[in-house]
Amino acid sequence: MKETRFFYVPQAASSDELPEEEAKHAVRVLRLQAGDELYLMDGQGTFYDAELTLASAKHCFYRIARALPQQKRWQGRIHLAIAPTKMMERMEWLLEKATEIGFDEATLLLCRFSERKTARVDRLDRIVIAATKQSRQGWKPTLTSLTPFAHFVQTPRAGRKFICHCYEEVPKVDLYDTLRAMPPHDEVTVLVGPEGDFSLDEVRLAMAHGYESVTLGNSRLRTETAGLMAVTMAQLSKRL
Repeated sequence: MKETRFFYVPQAASSDELPEEEAKHAVRVLRLQAGDELYLMDGQGTFYDAELTLASAKHCFYRIARALPQQKRWQGRIHLAIAPTKMMERMEWLLEKATEIGFDEATLLLCRFSERKTARVDRLDRIVIAATKQSRQGWKPTLTSLTPFAHFVQTPRAGRKFICHCYEEVPKVDLYDTLRAMPPHDEVTVLVGPEGDFSLDEVRLAMAHGYESVTLGNSRLRTETAGLMAVTMAQLSKRL
């Protein structure tokens, strides 16, 4: 069976040339030539069946044969806001796996106990793009750079909002039970803290701005595991 080749082209319908990185992959790695078939994804819900019209060392041009609108595999909108881990390999792993499962947006949080205060969003976005192509997702998750915690929670957001934490003195409900009881089309925002957790003041600030205090279960999870659990729970509660 002939291999299906997918390329990420954000403005596929209004362009006729592959982005530079995708063109390099097509020519140098896959050795594609004019006349070869390929599929484009715009990350906004449409695939395109296309044909290469020119493949050179610097440029790859294509012609679209047909548009293939995709159906989203879950309802509503899933937004994960998470403090990046000290070892970025763990955050890269999280974003790759969460993209394969399916979610809409990730925001990196700068918290009081954050051990990492910088992050290369361009590198993380490339990992998200690769996972989007590999998993054949019609929608590419949006990635937002480091945002101060207070600014994030004070910004109005639609839907239900949750903050995951480990403080025993603050009452919590189970996130998955709460999500299952919600209408599946509702928007969901889930906050996950750094390796030292959110500060107690941050938890209280979030709750004062409408975030619900939740738990992901009885186990104490690493940051990236908690983030993946939150996305998985939201995905299971919203899948078609």
